[in-house]
Amino acid sequence: MNDQTVKVRRLLAASREQVFDAWLDPGAMREWMRPPLATDCTVTLEPRIGGRFRIVMVLPQAEVVNWGKIVTLERPSKLQFTWTSSRWDNQETLVTVELREAGAQCELILTHERVPARHPADQLMSGWSAILENLARSLG
Repeated sequence: MNDQTVKVRRLLAASREQVFDAWLDPGAMREWMRPPLATDCTVTLEPRIGGRFRIVMVLPQAEVVNWGKIVTLERPSKLQFTWTSSRWDNQETLVTVELREAGAQCELILTHERVPARHPADQLMSGWSAILENLARSLG
C-alpha cells in the first residue's frame, strides 16, 4: 500500500466553537462542502461519535458519493471521521480536523490520511482548499 497524506491549513474569522459547529450542521454543510464545479450537494449527518454521514456532490460529469462515520468529537478542538468515496473504489480514508485559537480567529488544520496513491495529492489539496474557502465565506 502506498497511501498518502494531505494537510491543509486555513485561518478563519470565527471562533473555534463556530467552526466546530459548522462541521456538524448538515444544512450549512450543504452550502460549503462542495468542490469547484459542484452544482449541488446533499448531506445527511448524525452528529455524534459513531454517527454516520453521507455527502453527495453533484458535478457536471458525475455524482460523487462520500460516506463515513464520526470517530472523535472533542468540542471545540478536534473532529475526526472516516471518509469513503466512490471516486476511490470505496477505500476508507481518515480525516482529522483540528481547531486552534489564533487570537480572535481560528486556525483549522485538516489532515486527510490513507488516500490512495493513484489519486493525485494536488487535486485533493485543491479540493479541500476550495471547500475550506467556502466554509470561510459561510462563516463570514
